[in-house]
Amino acid sequence: MSTNFPVLFAVTALSLASGYYIGHSIPRDAVPNKKKEAEKKLKVAIQKAKEDAKTEDSEEEFEYSEEESDDEDYEIESTALNDVPGEVRMALVIRQDLGMQKGKIAAQCCHAALGCYRLIATDPSRASYNPTMVNRWLRGGQAKITLKCPDKEVMDELYAKAIAMGVNANVIHDAGRTQIAAGSATVLGLGPAPKAVLDQITGELKLY
Repeated sequence: MSTNFPVLFAVTALSLASGYYIGHSIPRDAVPNKKKEAEKKLKVAIQKAKEDAKTEDSEEEFEYSEEESDDEDYEIESTALNDVPGEVRMALVIRQDLGMQKGKIAAQCCHAALGCYRLIATDPSRASYNPTMVNRWLRGGQAKITLKCPDKEVMDELYAKAIAMGVNANVIHDAGRTQIAAGSATVLGLGPAPKAVLDQITGELKLY
């Protein structure tokens, strides 16, 4: 098979010329420029995300921050209630005069529920430790009820009743970083305790 050198030479020359033309038709700084452009777009996107996050935080006011509230730990001996039959539940009493938004209330109720649980279920050295009551509550589906409380005066009365009746109780005080003044009592957590006993404390309150 003979080789057509003139044709081969022409093809090679054409390839070299095309490569030279293409290589020199693209500016040397084209790739770096594209990289800079991509970095610029990324910075803009990050900045926008930060601004959106700030806007969202200002609107929600960090409603779900776990460090937003401080609770009042008072260890209440509740083992005397273990012989009371019936459903065991937890009550979350919410102050209405503070004008808290729904997200804020939800966060404060979470603080109250966890505060009550910590007092009664997590530390055997506490006077408030009552695993028997906790187990009844857990087996019954961890029932909770949210109730309305008009102001701090009524909340204090409910708290005093709970202590007198041996019901585990926990008052949440807001840290004051959003919406309301620091130290404001927001939610009173009661229980877990027998429903029959809780009704004697909160029976006159309306559902939230």
